[in-house]
Amino acid sequence: MHFVEVLPGDASYHGDGPLTYSSSEPLLIGSLVSVPLRRKQILGIVVSHVGKPSFVAKAVTPISLPALPPELIELLKWMQHYYPAPLGVITQLVLPKALPKKPYTETNRAPLPLELPVLTDDQQKALSQVAPSGLHLLHGETGTGKTRVYIELAKQAVESGKSVIVLTPEIGLTSQLANTMTDVFGNRVVVLHSQLTDATRQRSWQYVLEQTKPLIVVGARSALFSPMHNLGLIVIDESHETAYKQDQAPYYHTTPVAAKLAALHGARVILGSATPLVSDYYIANAKKRPIMRMTETASKQNDDARTIDVVDLRDRTLFTKSPHLSNTLISHAQAALQKGEQILLFLNRRGTARVIFCERCGWQAACPHCDLPLIYHGDIHQMRCHSCEFKAPTPTSCPECHNTSVVYRTIGTKAVVEETERLFPEARIMRFDTDNKLHERIEHHYEAVHSGQVNILIGTQTLAKGLDLPKLGLVGVVAADSSLNFPDFSAQERTYQLLTQVIGRVGRGHRKGRVVLQTYAPDSSLLKAIIDKDWDTFYNNELAEREQFAFPPFYYLLKLSCKRSSSSSAEQTASNLAKELRSKGYKIIIEGPAPSFHEKSQNKFAWQLIIKARRRELLTEIIRRLPSGWDYDIDPMNLL
Repeated sequence: MHFVEVLPGDASYHGDGPLTYSSSEPLLIGSLVSVPLRRKQILGIVVSHVGKPSFVAKAVTPISLPALPPELIELLKWMQHYYPAPLGVITQLVLPKALPKKPYTETNRAPLPLELPVLTDDQQKALSQVAPSGLHLLHGETGTGKTRVYIELAKQAVESGKSVIVLTPEIGLTSQLANTMTDVFGNRVVVLHSQLTDATRQRSWQYVLEQTKPLIVVGARSALFSPMHNLGLIVIDESHETAYKQDQAPYYHTTPVAAKLAALHGARVILGSATPLVSDYYIANAKKRPIMRMTETASKQNDDARTIDVVDLRDRTLFTKSPHLSNTLISHAQAALQKGEQILLFLNRRGTARVIFCERCGWQAACPHCDLPLIYHGDIHQMRCHSCEFKAPTPTSCPECHNTSVVYRTIGTKAVVEETERLFPEARIMRFDTDNKLHERIEHHYEAVHSGQVNILIGTQTLAKGLDLPKLGLVGVVAADSSLNFPDFSAQERTYQLLTQVIGRVGRGHRKGRVVLQTYAPDSSLLKAIIDKDWDTFYNNELAEREQFAFPPFYYLLKLSCKRSSSSSAEQTASNLAKELRSKGYKIIIEGPAPSFHEKSQNKFAWQLIIKARRRELLTEIIRRLPSGWDYDIDPMNLL
């Protein structure tokens, strides 16, 4: 009889160490097994051989698949310390929900006989700076051809017998990048992300595990945990995006995990972005990591000139044809449609109206469970809470004073669709945001969008990221200041990123492009830096402010939050923990307690503490000692 320690791949296991089982046959480290846990059978990973325990060990059922790569097992052990969470939750990251019943169907797709664009001087210089291993930052303006650099590095990896992981922040962008990679690498490309059916994901996962030839896995954040042997390259495209931070346990950020995995394999990591995170840039400089800068537009098929018009939202004489779209934007849109060009209208707010209130008594529609403003959705004539999904019919009169003077203010994307349909009735219009149903998402309409069959695209940040639209001639930013209104340390950085990205959809070498920016602050220094592509000024200003107020990269952050049935109870609980932490003598800064940004959610009241420390180990120690009833987020991207 043999005895092994197994990592259980199930969220119900909250322990912090492996479990001991028996086996009638010897098992390799990394072997997959089916094990009993309470009243069910789950998948597990053999991580060590041990002697006979003092208790009767339950038996494992071996699974006839290759062992997981040892690097993946080491990564799990590291994550347990770096991102404290129940071991079952961490182990789940690398395992499918179940094993497939049918094998993976490999396509016969061969690489196309492509003639890849000649590398620009910027691209060649960037490639020459890439070391054989380690983390690199590729800071390339929009349209400079970062994907072309990824392809070249992937070719180098495959030719040396090594596999590649290419990550995108949004599943909607996976199709574009996967198509490009498949054109070059044929059936070596495997797509993995959470919106595939369970069966498809399971078949793809098993295929990756069993393959001995170099593969290229393309997908969103979860694809990082693919069971790949001999990994040579990890690409994190649009590396600044918040989607790379997991918003549930374990609260990992993709970049540190990718860096650790690459170190275990001796592989390269490329962080690609036109707007790198301030923290990533600072750390790269401090650690003397390579920063490859690209400013030269890759495509020279057409004039890459870009004209930017700034419209003052305060001047209502500029909005005589529409309350939301300026005369300037409408006239340029008409001209673009006449020339057969595509238009993108960007507004980072969903719904039809964001505020519903009574002009007479001041009543405002709010969620009864979360106390958040209800959002009006005109297409379904309902008010919805974007936190708990509470729904209610729209009122014809005020429920407080019964007056009919109920008004709808602060528009969302659905209202822009209605206005655009009125102004341009002949145009084919599509909206893309997180309110889309599954069949409406951009990945299902990519060809129509890319080819220009859709005349006007309207949406949120889904449209700002990484799309290459050859027929796009006009970008209209309906409200450039929307992301600045959040009371958070990351608001300026997020605004810089979003506007730079959306402006960068035009002027990519395909045709002349025009941008109309509608803003309440036309003279702001931030807007000037965005328009002038002045990264250095923005970076230096932001860094000075972060240092002054003790934010990353100068301090690590930990957000602690508790929910109670009353606000006073939540406040008292938070005050007690703050007092206890101060008594420990930790070298930390404690801010709060204070109500969370969304104080009420699903009939519970949330209060929070923000902990800042120069040593991250202090924060993980606090997490391990947290009393029950507390939630945490380490290295949060924002504090909202």
